[in-house]
Amino acid sequence: MRTTDEAPVEAMAADATPPPRRPRTVLAMDSAVVDDVFPPAVRARLEETADIRPPGVVREFGSPAARAALAEAEVLLTGWGCPPLDTAVLDRAPRLRAVIHAAGTVKTFLSRAAYERGITVSSAAAANAVPVAEFTLAAIILGAKRAFPLAHLFRTRRTHRTDADLDRQHWLGTRGLTVGVVGASRTGRRVIQLLRSIDAEVLLYDPYVGDAEADLLGVVRTDLDTLVATSDVVTLHAPDTAETRHQLDARRLGLMRPGALLVNTARGPLVDTAALTEHLVSGRLDAVLDVTDPEPLPAGHPLWDLPNVFITPHMAGAQGNEVGRLGALAVDELARYARGVPLNHPVLLADLERIA
Repeated sequence: MRTTDEAPVEAMAADATPPPRRPRTVLAMDSAVVDDVFPPAVRARLEETADIRPPGVVREFGSPAARAALAEAEVLLTGWGCPPLDTAVLDRAPRLRAVIHAAGTVKTFLSRAAYERGITVSSAAAANAVPVAEFTLAAIILGAKRAFPLAHLFRTRRTHRTDADLDRQHWLGTRGLTVGVVGASRTGRRVIQLLRSIDAEVLLYDPYVGDAEADLLGVVRTDLDTLVATSDVVTLHAPDTAETRHQLDARRLGLMRPGALLVNTARGPLVDTAALTEHLVSGRLDAVLDVTDPEPLPAGHPLWDLPNVFITPHMAGAQGNEVGRLGALAVDELARYARGVPLNHPVLLADLERIA
């Protein structure tokens, strides 16, 4: 569940001096996202840092031009839409030394064979964690204020609220809030950091975090059952693995306090949707769901119309001008590689099985 610790995300490297050499680099991603990932200032720094050949992007590795580019590539700078990097592709890239991913997970395209060949791997997942954590904090605050059901009531009545409208809420407000964070991932850790801005006690469940590290994070480490039973808000930041599927099942959802808020900006399969639906339809729980299982929910699903459920279209991650943060981090990693210094955001083989 835990990912590798991340260094602070910087929009640009502190040292903007071009590296002493420009490694031969191939861009492998969907051409439609290139300008968003590398806006003008980031693109200029990329071209100072690396020898980009071919000058465009490679969208598949089978063409003669792609084969020629791979034969000379020292670095693959990948992104959304990168073709699979399997053994056959790696065989055509004998000089490849690094894969730097200007997006989140590498598990969708990267073969373990890359690690077996000693190729260094880096990801911009830490940059993507920034908007997800911000979205999560906003969801927690708005959810604690009962903004979603009260806004629905206000929109329906078209008149001012009454004291009775507030009294019918299970509880209202952020003072003394207990927030349970499931997963000390990059996003989970950033959420913990942002929660310091409000009056909240933070509980953490992550089997890979010990007491000493929990103390450094400023959280109370606990088991998952205790967390869900004692939190006003439960927010999910774990990867979707065989171990975490339906982590919040019918039993654990039943342990949650009446009126508790569930925030899921991670992956839909972490929650048993059928069991959650029962608690939401009854009004026992509230939810902010940026992800669902299935995704999207069927058009006739009851969660669409509930006033205590706020569903968004998997948008918590980098969108619009936030996407450039991914490219900036990737270029910073590429510059560090060119200077021969350790990368700030490596993806290690030992962590591959438990990261998102």
